[in-house]
Amino acid sequence: MPSLGADMDSGTLVEWLVSPGDTVHRGDPIAVVDTDKAAIEVESFTDGVVESFLVEPGTRVAVGTPLARLAPPGAAATTAIPPPRAPQPPAQLGAPPLRHHAAELGVDLTKVIGSGPHGEVTRGDVDRAAAVAKTGRRTVKPTAAPARMRVSPYARRLAHELGVDLAEIPGTGPDGVVRAEQVRAAAAKEPTPTHKAEPAAPEHKPAAPERKAQAGASRATIAALMSRAKREIPHYYVATTADLSVLTEWLRRTNRDRPVSGRIVPAAAILKATALAAREHPELNGFWVDDGFVPGDDVHLGVAVHVRGGALVAPAIHHTADLDLPAVMAALRDLVSRARARRLRRTELADPTLTVTDLGDQGVEEVIGVIYPPQVALLGVGRVIERPWAVDAMIGVRPTVRLTLSGDHRATDGASGARFLNTLERLLQHPEDL
Repeated sequence: MPSLGADMDSGTLVEWLVSPGDTVHRGDPIAVVDTDKAAIEVESFTDGVVESFLVEPGTRVAVGTPLARLAPPGAAATTAIPPPRAPQPPAQLGAPPLRHHAAELGVDLTKVIGSGPHGEVTRGDVDRAAAVAKTGRRTVKPTAAPARMRVSPYARRLAHELGVDLAEIPGTGPDGVVRAEQVRAAAAKEPTPTHKAEPAAPEHKPAAPERKAQAGASRATIAALMSRAKREIPHYYVATTADLSVLTEWLRRTNRDRPVSGRIVPAAAILKATALAAREHPELNGFWVDDGFVPGDDVHLGVAVHVRGGALVAPAIHHTADLDLPAVMAALRDLVSRARARRLRRTELADPTLTVTDLGDQGVEEVIGVIYPPQVALLGVGRVIERPWAVDAMIGVRPTVRLTLSGDHRATDGASGARFLNTLERLLQHPEDL
């Protein structure tokens, strides 16, 4: 189990993406691991053949726990995948309190699909089934698989969320196991209902317990990390207001010749300029480890993304300074999309060297952020605002953005932060050089 951040001490194996006997190479995704923040694709550390699995899907283990055994390239698998637990018979679906709760809501437990680690029905599953029946949303067929079917826990949960009937999906995994990608494919093929359901009367309902638990775990993780950051890191803050008139005009001309899907937004340009500034000021691009500064091997910008359930992740765009603007834009779009779909990779969370948090799309004018340890700096970006601006004794209205650097006073000081912001502002005045 790899460490996917300074705040992680354990994780849950959600799904294997390979089978015993498969040949894998260094960097190939082999499993999905669920942390308290997101589901992450874990890559192989080396080349080899998957010999055996040591941890069953749905199991939470500590960081450093072996998950699988790899044999040298060319070897054959010796141990098959551990069989999943047998599905619960209807007579034992849920403890007495859960059966009582289902009876109160008029829900038939035999038709509710469990989203627990091994397919067990939770209180939240009952609440969702009751909500679907009450609001008149499309009826979801029971997604419980017959006993002979084998379904990964993650695929079972995904099928429940997407309303996919597992009985109609042929498994293509080892021994016919149904996997998450097959569920997504089946959901994409499902026709959209042609009728509209009658709107239900608004009703205040508490969030499903397991969602509250997940959000609580995410917030607890963030709380612990940010408490540590504020307790251990002596923060300083420097800020500037940057004129974006040159950048926005250059983007307007550049985007005119681009397809809609390939257009560049100011956020991508700010990311690229930040990466170039970090390369010029390497004392802000790295980590504080064992009472000393360790510079990053390159500029890997972390991008703060809010995801479902109240979690916050900051995956990295690797080698940001070496990418051209269209590549930064594509990487940003891909990273945000996969973060919100909970399909990030281990390396994207393990090694950001400096984080950017942009809340401009939320209407925020200024962001004064908390540094993500063991990093030593964080850049907060506000929204683009039209302001009165004086140039050469002439006043006009120009698009501007507020940029705030949070720095670790153990590694640098305010003068270093000021030089970084001056470089960043200069780069934004010359977008053609980005």
